[in-house]
Amino acid sequence: MGLLLMILGILSIFVWPIPWLGLLVSIVGLSIGGITLKRRKSGMAVAGIILTVIGLSLTIVNLKIGLLDLILKTYFQY
Repeated sequence: MGLLLMILGILSIFVWPIPWLGLLVSIVGLSIGGITLKRRKSGMAVAGIILTVIGLSLTIVNLKIGLLDLILKTYFQY
């Protein structure tokens, strides 16, 4: 499970420019991370959770910037 979590963490770092895919991968990674940490604490699981949180943070920032840009383009023609 630690290896799967690490793979999802690395994948979430690479797919954050696509907000919906990055959000999906990050949520799945955090869910698996919670289950893995309850069973046993391993270094790969902790590293995978950290990478997943970083990917989720980048995805949320990208989503907010994209929505802000959409709103500004709608109300202000620039």
